[in-house]
Amino acid sequence: MYFPINFIFLFTLSPFWVPSKALEIDSTDPIPSPWPHQFHATTIMNYTGGLRKVDLWYDWPNKRYLHINQYQLGKKLYGVEWQNGTSFYFTLDSTQECTVRHFPVGILRPNWLEGANYMGQRYKDGFLCNVWEKTDFVQYYEDIATQLPVYWQFYDGLIEHIITFEVGKVLEDSKWQAPAYCFKEIEKGKKILQDRKVQDHSLLTSFHERRFKSDK
Repeated sequence: MYFPINFIFLFTLSPFWVPSKALEIDSTDPIPSPWPHQFHATTIMNYTGGLRKVDLWYDWPNKRYLHINQYQLGKKLYGVEWQNGTSFYFTLDSTQECTVRHFPVGILRPNWLEGANYMGQRYKDGFLCNVWEKTDFVQYYEDIATQLPVYWQFYDGLIEHIITFEVGKVLEDSKWQAPAYCFKEIEKGKKILQDRKVQDHSLLTSFHERRFKSDK
């Protein structure tokens, strides 16, 4: 099952004046852990009733991010995003579907949760978590005991349960390359994935329009 894009993509916050009291931070509030510079995670994502298993590869030193989406009883869709704003979405089957997009923002920084509003402690999936909200866009649950992410809930109803989280795991370079037909079909203007298939694949792809409103 595929869904339309309700947002494209992954928040420039223009400087503005606020009263000094609004800048005061409760020093007792916990601070979310920065993302490791490299990790591999597997998640189960649910969006308006559609399930998928997602493999996430985050590689900040090389400024790249990969998500592999296996839709329930459906196709496997790959998304490679680069810091220069170029993103490739493609299949690796005989359909040779691909689309390339360019966005004026790159991938999430490891400290993207800085400034998030602390919401307190809640149980989620059996884990006692600290919870933060980022600009009324995503609620981020982090296990108190391990400081690992447990659950992400987005403003539009998309939810993501973290199943595994391997710090320091790196994917070999060859796996990051988009297939040659991505570039050939761009030139021909053929076999481009429809928007309905290039959707909110993951945490990062949900951020492109809203993230930088509060990320700077």
